[in-house]
Amino acid sequence: MLEWLIPQEQMDALRTIINENEKFVVVAHKNPDGDAVGSSLAMMLYLRSIGKTANVVLPNSYPEFLAWLPAASEMVVYETAEEHARELVAAADVIFCLDFNSIPRLGVLGDAVAAASAPKVLIDHHLHPEDAFLLSLSAPEACSTSELVFRVIYRLSGAGALSQHMAQAIYTGMMTDTGSFAYASNRKDIYLIVAELIATGIDKDLIYRKVFYNYSTSRLRLMGYVLYSKLKFYPKSNAALITLTHDELMRFNVSKGDTEGLVNMPLQKKGVRFSCFLREELPGKINVSLRSVGDFPCNTLAAEFFGGGGHKNASGGEVHDTMEVAVDKFLKALNAYRKELTAE
Repeated sequence: MLEWLIPQEQMDALRTIINENEKFVVVAHKNPDGDAVGSSLAMMLYLRSIGKTANVVLPNSYPEFLAWLPAASEMVVYETAEEHARELVAAADVIFCLDFNSIPRLGVLGDAVAAASAPKVLIDHHLHPEDAFLLSLSAPEACSTSELVFRVIYRLSGAGALSQHMAQAIYTGMMTDTGSFAYASNRKDIYLIVAELIATGIDKDLIYRKVFYNYSTSRLRLMGYVLYSKLKFYPKSNAALITLTHDELMRFNVSKGDTEGLVNMPLQKKGVRFSCFLREELPGKINVSLRSVGDFPCNTLAAEFFGGGGHKNASGGEVHDTMEVAVDKFLKALNAYRKELTAE
């Protein structure tokens, strides 16, 4: 028996919203990951299955290793189809906002969504959602937004409404947002849900291979370079740092998704509790990815030093400056949190 993470009154309100409207758009955050894509596709497929018109609109492109997902090719990417994306958003009766907690997380798509007259419904598991939504289904204790989408479908229509394609998308989101169930996944409900997904006929082992054994040559060579030349350990703080400049990314002909998961690699070393990956996607714009193990709250560090946030063990932020400035912020963060990082 699943615990109800979403209060019944919120489910009743969601049911009314869906029943009383016909055209839906599902949006997710910029640089969409497996959970953003998986939850969005599952929600779109569910809405279509009950006779609604539904589309997914993303701010920018998604990683190539997610292109196999059912209906992935139907998602509209704002950066490459701006006019069509704006038309869909403007014409929507309702906009579902998945896997983000504030409109600015939509990047270039944010203005269009904010200007749309359609009510916004949030389904998300990040802390502190902003007050911009008609209805907020927010559950930070969930392992992923994909878990919440499963719960929505299950509560609205029962397990029988879950198609194999929906299950593939949901499982992909849950798997990728928990590091293949290595963190944020110690609740029994997660595995009850996985059992329901497998009951639809999905092959979870095949999904794993499609996501993680589907790398490009550039990705493999980049991994070797990172491990040999760009990974630095800070044993006095039980921490590690990876840096990649824009020139280095260009040198390895990096494409979308090639850097996915690199931040997790240092955590394989004994004693490392905190990993930081600084990636200069554009000159002067550095993306910050943070991972931790145990009780160390990298989301608190992300908020304090990198203007970001996220989950306790998986967070991020940005630095709009040079790589040297970003590294200096990291070193200051280590100094500020050394006691927590070295606590027994």
